Amino acid sequence: MTDTRRRVKVYTLNEDRQWDDRGTGHVSSGYVERLKGMSLLVRAESDGSLLLESKINPNTAYQKQQDTLIVWSEAENYDLALSFQEKAGCDEIWEKICQVQGKDPSVDITQDLVDESEEERFDDMSSPGLELPSCELSRLEEIAELVASSLPSPLRREKLALALENEGYIKKLLELFHVCEDLENIEGLHHLYEIIKGIFLLNRTALFEVMFSEECIMDVIGCLEYDPTLSQPRKHREFLTKTAKFKEVIPISDPELKQKIHQTYRVQYIQDMVLPTPSVFEENMLSTLHSFIFFNKVEIVGMLQEDEKFLTDLFAQLTDEATDEEKRQELVNFLKEFCAFSQTLQPQNRDAFFKTLSNMGILPALEVILGMDDTQVRSAATDIFSYLVEYNPSMVREFVMQEAQQNDDVSKKLTEQKITSKDILLINLIIEHMICDTDPELGGAVQLMGLLRTLVDPENMLATANKTEKTEFLGFFYKHCMHVLTAPLLANTTEDKPSKDDFQTAQLLALVLELLTFCVEHHTYHIKNYIINKDILRRVLVLMASKHAFLALCALRFKRKIIGLKDEFYNRYIMKSFLFEPVVKAFLNNGSRYNLMNSAIIEMFEFIRVEDIKSLTAHVIENYWKALEDVDYVQTFKGLKLRFEQQRERQDNPKLDSMRSILRNHRYRRDARTLEDEEEMWFNTDEDDMEDGEAVVSPSDKTKNDDDIMDPISKFMERKKLKESEEKEVLLKTNLSGRQSPSFKLSLSSGTKTNLSSQSSTASLPGSPGSPGSPGSPGSPGSVPKNTSQTAAITTKGGLVGLVDYPDDDEDDDEDEDKEDSLPLSKKAKFES
Repeated sequence: MTDTRRRVKVYTLNEDRQWDDRGTGHVSSGYVERLKGMSLLVRAESDGSLLLESKINPNTAYQKQQDTLIVWSEAENYDLALSFQEKAGCDEIWEKICQVQGKDPSVDITQDLVDESEEERFDDMSSPGLELPSCELSRLEEIAELVASSLPSPLRREKLALALENEGYIKKLLELFHVCEDLENIEGLHHLYEIIKGIFLLNRTALFEVMFSEECIMDVIGCLEYDPTLSQPRKHREFLTKTAKFKEVIPISDPELKQKIHQTYRVQYIQDMVLPTPSVFEENMLSTLHSFIFFNKVEIVGMLQEDEKFLTDLFAQLTDEATDEEKRQELVNFLKEFCAFSQTLQPQNRDAFFKTLSNMGILPALEVILGMDDTQVRSAATDIFSYLVEYNPSMVREFVMQEAQQNDDVSKKLTEQKITSKDILLINLIIEHMICDTDPELGGAVQLMGLLRTLVDPENMLATANKTEKTEFLGFFYKHCMHVLTAPLLANTTEDKPSKDDFQTAQLLALVLELLTFCVEHHTYHIKNYIINKDILRRVLVLMASKHAFLALCALRFKRKIIGLKDEFYNRYIMKSFLFEPVVKAFLNNGSRYNLMNSAIIEMFEFIRVEDIKSLTAHVIENYWKALEDVDYVQTFKGLKLRFEQQRERQDNPKLDSMRSILRNHRYRRDARTLEDEEEMWFNTDEDDMEDGEAVVSPSDKTKNDDDIMDPISKFMERKKLKESEEKEVLLKTNLSGRQSPSFKLSLSSGTKTNLSSQSSTASLPGSPGSPGSPGSPGSPGSVPKNTSQTAAITTKGGLVGLVDYPDDDEDDDEDEDKEDSLPLSKKAKFES
């Protein structure tokens, strides 16, 4: 059986002075060779890994708090705590620490002499204890000076704390407080303020337990009202007794729990409102106060969680239609604070906490609350829902899928009985609240959109041997919820421009688009089927005409994410519906402005060019080249045109393409030694030997090479020459006249799409086959018949024949091509045979 005495939770104090749980394990003590001393070791109960390894230093101040806590500082800003499951285990480890330091285990804090000077140490050691002045009105100033002088010295603080604790001194001071108030002795009250504040800075749990007891805490708060730096005393007691009311939304039967709640609230009030903001030097002195509040909250959550009757009554009244609005608001606020307190629990206890709430029916209760008209109640319910989603989204997904299945079964039965039923799912309620957020800044909508994104994120979905949560939940979401999410988008994009274009609507649609973009990136066929079947992209691109640039950019980002997938299903859908038209129109309307819209659109076309998405390249050039050909401040569109011409050249001359592949195969040999051997044989071959009749290829093969290879080369040479001359003319015109205006305007009307497509198909693009003057067309200048001399198409110099470079070769091949261009034609024929 596991030794529960040694079972502990390890905590560290973070920069915000909050305790972070580092895990649960079992603590032991032993000599560690690496640390050269006795150390505390905590090994995780889950996997045995080392959670803590801390040497028990002779001069470190360890504190024992609330019988089950040991707290100490490893460094200046690194505090640690061990929370024991049982008091016996805490006592056992405490004795070990005191044994190593040579201290009496009866103390609650070990002594720290690091900051003491030799003189102070001698003086303190010479007196066994600190003698306090008698608790009298006339000696309050002396007591205040003694407390203030003891604070800088750790040993003096320890002795002062022991004296205050053993002599019941605090209660005597509080009796003097009543006397001073009755006599209106302001000077005495100011001294009491300094004394009580100093006692707080002693950072001693035993003293806190006295000060925060039911009989003393209000008097302590009263002492802290009389700050000497203020002209008038504060009225903290009046606020706590008259203004702040403790509401028991559900009667608490356990008196200990009720007392703990009162105490925690008052101590939290002291920390936040009564005590002055601590200085840099005092911050660490209040660490015990932070710990006191933290562990009180842990106890409260645990005690409430174990009270089944309390939770049962809570959820019953939450969902009861007879509960009045004010009462329900109090219940929801209590549940929200209850969930907030649960954040202090360690992971396994938090698991049990949320499991308990789930079994009690928190999600059905939230569904009822979210369906109400009270805005404050809905807001608190949203916060509770966010706790559940952030901690365990799978639990929420499982609930909504079961709810949908039950609703489908009920609806099926009612349909058979010819009765209609309208069931609203919890997740659809969340979407509707997001859509209907009345806040001008849409603060609630942003929060709900984040929760929805967490729910539909496949990264936090589970996959087991029996079922895959991703498949099941996404199937449910696209069947039951997606139409609710896209409803405002579809309602606003029925025409060529948004029907409503006010700022709040634009913000909402931007949120919807952000979530849809997330779905495109992380979901697969579900979102693809939805976009194509519902024509979502066309409706989204209507928002490119919005007067709000952020919304137009959201629409463009959505399309860019789709194109980035390089999915031919999406590409065919884009081409079939001419969905580049609104983008090109927005680009032209943007004019010469150098802004984010301009850069984003160019980047999208540049992506198509760089990734060589052939279908989209051809579509853009065939349909929109007239509008884009004059854009010369970037080379994106001319590069797209070049890509398009290369594609068409390969289609028209498949043999040319095959020759390129042969060249590349030889160019990129795998074996470098083979390449060297062939090159050596190549250059050792004498041209005169070949002319003397030593045939390298058969006559028939040579004729085939001449006809099949040289003819397309000659054609391409002429095309290239003409193209270069045309480009020079275009550049000349551009340099003379600057940026050219678009040659035609685009419209988003359906009729224009037909005109654009027909116009682009009938209009002769520069260099298209069959266009007047295009190189290679029959009868055009520069075309070379097959039977003409090859020297008309290629130039010779010194017996060397220059082979042309193909425009679709990669730039990385330029150096290799230069080498090959200088090869003799006869050797080239040999190389390709």
